[in-house]
Amino acid sequence: MAYKVGMVSLGCSKNQVDAEIMLALIQENGFELCADAEQCDVVIINTCGFIEDAKKESIETILEFCQMKAEGKIKVVVVTGCLAERYQKEVALEIPEADVVLGIGCNGEIVKAIKQALAGERVVSFADKTLMPLSGNRVLANAPFFAYVKLADGCNNRCAFCAIPLIRGDFRSRPMEDVLDEVKRLAAQGVKEVNVVAQDTTRYGDDLYGRLVLPELLREICKIDGIRWVRILYCYPDRITDELLEGIAHEEKIVKYVDVPIQHASGEVLRAMNRKGNADTLKALLQKIRDKVPGVVLRTSLITGLPYEDEAAFEELCGLLGEQKLQRVGAFAYSPEEGTPAAKMLNRVDTEEAQRRAELVMEVQAQVMDQFND
Repeated sequence: MAYKVGMVSLGCSKNQVDAEIMLALIQENGFELCADAEQCDVVIINTCGFIEDAKKESIETILEFCQMKAEGKIKVVVVTGCLAERYQKEVALEIPEADVVLGIGCNGEIVKAIKQALAGERVVSFADKTLMPLSGNRVLANAPFFAYVKLADGCNNRCAFCAIPLIRGDFRSRPMEDVLDEVKRLAAQGVKEVNVVAQDTTRYGDDLYGRLVLPELLREICKIDGIRWVRILYCYPDRITDELLEGIAHEEKIVKYVDVPIQHASGEVLRAMNRKGNADTLKALLQKIRDKVPGVVLRTSLITGLPYEDEAAFEELCGLLGEQKLQRVGAFAYSPEEGTPAAKMLNRVDTEEAQRRAELVMEVQAQVMDQFND
C-alpha cells in the first residue's frame, strides 16, 4: 500500500508553484496525495518566512502537525520553504520533532528525504539556492481553470526592508522556451487563465538575454491555443515600459490589469527603502498606464510605519491614495526583518503605530471603493 502524503503550502503564489512541483515529484514516485492531514502518513509544511506574521503562522503550523505526530495520527513531518531556508540552524535545532528540514535548494530531493524519514532517519539538508527546480510537472493545488506561472526566482532590487534576496538569492529567469512549454502543458490540462509571477516580473529575461523580454514572452503566450486570459502580477514601477503597456492594451488575451507595488508615496521614505521616485513620479506613472491601457484596473501594495515615515510622509501616502482612486490596494504594517538594512535604521515607527496607520490606509481605500460601488 502506498504511503499517503499531504502538504500545507503557506505564503505567496510563487511558493505555491514550488509546492506543486514537489507534489508532482512525490506522486510520480508512487506516493498517494491526500488532502486530509489526519489520514496522511507524511505531512509537508511549505513555509513562508517573509515577515513576522508569516513566520508565526509557519511555526504554529509546524507545531500543530508535530503534535499530531506525537498523538500517532501521522508518521513524518517535513519542513520546507522560505522559513527553513532563512532560519536553517534554528528550525533544525529548535524543532527536533520535524523529521525532515529542507532548504529550497533541496526541493528536488523531497522524495529521497521522505523515504529516509519513513525508514527512521532524520534528514536535515541545505544546498545552493540556485539548485531549486524552477520548472517541472505540477499538481495544481487550485481549481484547474487558472494557474500561476513563475517566470523567475530571487530578486536584485535590494529594497532596504525586504528579506527576499537573503532567502531566495539573486534574480534568475527561466528560459522563454521552458516557460512556453509549461503554459502549453497547462493549457492541455484545461487551464484557461495563466497568472505570470516573479518577485519582479518586469525584469524577466534581463539576466538571460541582456534585455527586458516580458512583452515578447506575453505575445508568445497569447498564441497558445486554449489560453483565454493572461494576467501579469508584480510589475516594478521603474520597468513598466511603453512596449509592455502597448502589449497589455492591444493583446486581446491580456487582462487589462496592472499590479504595481509602489510601497509608498514619500520621496524620503522611498529613498530610505532604496527605491526611486516620489509622489509626483508615481502619479505620472499611474496616469501613463491609464492613458495607454484604457479601462485598466490598477492594484498596489503599500507599507506603513517604515523608517522615516513621519506624519507628513504618511499624510502624503494617504493623499495619493485618495486622489488616485486605485481599484485594489493591500496595506501592511512594516516588520523589521533581520539582515535587512532597514532593520538597522534608527528612525523607526512604533509597531502599534505602524499597524494603526495600515488600518487608516485601508479606511481611505474603503471610501474609494464605496465611490466605485456607488
